[in-house]
Amino acid sequence: MAATRFRRSQMLAAFFVLSSVLAGCSSSAGSRYFGKTVAPKDKVLRYVSGSEPETLDPQLPDGQPEARIFMALYDGLVEYGPKDQQPIPAIAKSWEINPNLDEFIFHLRDNAKWSDGKPITASDFVYSMRRGFAPETISRTAIALGGVIKYAEAFNAEAVFVKKGDKFLLESDLAVEGESKAVLPFGPDTEFHKAVNATRVTLDGDEKKRSKQLDADPKLKAAVEGAEFVPVKAEDIGVEAIDDYTLRITLRQSTPYFVGMLAHQYFRFVPRQAIEKYGKEWSRPEHIVTCGAFRVKEHRPYDKLVVEKDPNYWDAANVHLDRIEFYPLEENATILNLYKAGSIDAFLNHTVLTSWINDVRSYKDEYMNFPEAATAYYSMNMKKPPFDQVKVRRAFLLGLDREAVSSFRKVTQPLYGKVPTGIFPAYDKAAAKVSEELRAEKGVSSDVWSNRYKFNADEARKLLGEAGFPVQKNGDTFSCPSFPTDRVSITFNTNENNKAIAEFVQAQWKQNLGITIPLKTMEFKTYLPYFKSLQYEGFAQFLWSGDYMDPYTFLGLQYGEENEGGSGFHETKYDKMLDDANRELDPEKRLEILARAEEYLMEQLPMIPLTVNATNWMKKPYVKGMYPNPGTLIAWKFVYIERDPTNWDKNVASIMTIPDPQFEKQLQDLESTQKAVAK
Repeated sequence: MAATRFRRSQMLAAFFVLSSVLAGCSSSAGSRYFGKTVAPKDKVLRYVSGSEPETLDPQLPDGQPEARIFMALYDGLVEYGPKDQQPIPAIAKSWEINPNLDEFIFHLRDNAKWSDGKPITASDFVYSMRRGFAPETISRTAIALGGVIKYAEAFNAEAVFVKKGDKFLLESDLAVEGESKAVLPFGPDTEFHKAVNATRVTLDGDEKKRSKQLDADPKLKAAVEGAEFVPVKAEDIGVEAIDDYTLRITLRQSTPYFVGMLAHQYFRFVPRQAIEKYGKEWSRPEHIVTCGAFRVKEHRPYDKLVVEKDPNYWDAANVHLDRIEFYPLEENATILNLYKAGSIDAFLNHTVLTSWINDVRSYKDEYMNFPEAATAYYSMNMKKPPFDQVKVRRAFLLGLDREAVSSFRKVTQPLYGKVPTGIFPAYDKAAAKVSEELRAEKGVSSDVWSNRYKFNADEARKLLGEAGFPVQKNGDTFSCPSFPTDRVSITFNTNENNKAIAEFVQAQWKQNLGITIPLKTMEFKTYLPYFKSLQYEGFAQFLWSGDYMDPYTFLGLQYGEENEGGSGFHETKYDKMLDDANRELDPEKRLEILARAEEYLMEQLPMIPLTVNATNWMKKPYVKGMYPNPGTLIAWKFVYIERDPTNWDKNVASIMTIPDPQFEKQLQDLESTQKAVAK
């Protein structure tokens, strides 16, 4: 089959033919492999990447379908490690961190180029950040990820500085004696560095809100008397090109996980020369300029995106594939059948159908199921009744048996908090310590405390009654006639597994609470903004993969007024707990503060945790250098096609520990530049 050329409609036609032939997922008796397994003659990988990408501009979207593609098209200062997602050098060959963990100096490669051949310098990163934080860019992730960069949030929110004469009002001017901390020098002492470290007072840019802000603080109000209010500009953000290949980033507070976060797509370099020339059209195939291992060759929306090896890439000598063909598909049965027919070489995570798992997992050289830094949960819209009541939210939490949900899904573990267990061992230890302290403080027995978020149908029905929705017992069943089922639904993006889980949960709540919640589905591209703008009523499913390897990547979802949690939850108390944690330089104490914040969040309950996810995907054994890391984001330049069957991957349950000499040397060479600095 000419898999590299067929259109989406042809793929679907192929699926219907295959469905009639393959009869579910049965395979040839005695076959070692799941369907046709012949290494391609060319260096081309055919990969199903999920939904159609919303855009090829890395600073705008925040979905994984785009992230998988951006890993090929754009480099950042650092990249996700192929196996563990810890940061490895990319355009920055090395970096230094000050003792307070709030300033970072990056040393860039002098041979990095854009796909149009133009050199990449530190000024390109400065431009990328100023553009990303600009309010008119409307990036969904700018503040959630980069708000920690000094003045970035103030610029994005169109805040103002306070200026008297030729001097700005500083926070040190308002500090109590002995409260202000001295700033230790770090790197060259430039005028910009002096200015950015003399922390200025920022106020709301809106005059009415600013007046309210000042009325609440008489000392501040007196200090700004007669002052001029000056808008915070892009040039004020704490990102500085010291020279062409040296970059310094200054944060507003200590952030231990900052370097790891820089691998996220938002922080990848975007091309000033193309953006200024073509405006919003810059990322169209005929205009796009990229800086990753691959460049765009062809893009037919809802059909395929073809990228080819970029000869201008700084590490082109270590890019093994000539081309990657990304196929946007969401129908899991179609994906599995195309894989079985040999039309694709690998596909994304979470796509092996529950009904197929028992058969597929027997193919031990191909099926990947590893712990993942990802969770599934149902957000509840706290801005619309009846889920503005915590008793209602808690009733639906306790009315759902998540052990049963996990068993039904077969590849997951039940989730009882916000942070997945088993991914961050040091955090698990801190959370256990904090949990025991809180239990003792509240004087609760161990049994009651350990079951406080677990299935308890009697308590769930009691809470609903207390919230004004009494549950009636009718023989062996229940009903709750006053609950407004016409105003709520379980909304999820189109996907067979999502639908199966929603139907399972729906049945549980019908059985335990006597309430049938309607189901509602939509395409991922439409679903994401619908979810984040709180247009849904009742429940909305969300899958969150960690952006970096720190528990804050989960807890930070509910941080700030414009957060990504999708429930309408915002509390300054919770924000302060997270800020306090990140200011704490002792790693153990920091994790304990984070654990207390998680406990507080679970008391407020903006979401129902469902499962800790697992990777659950497949690749042909001749595809090498592709690993089931905690985020399943593939560092594509490590991937290669192995034609010698004796070197194919075998028993992939051990793939993370079995060394691949080619892969190990490539990774070691790449990391050596940073390790030399860290010594």
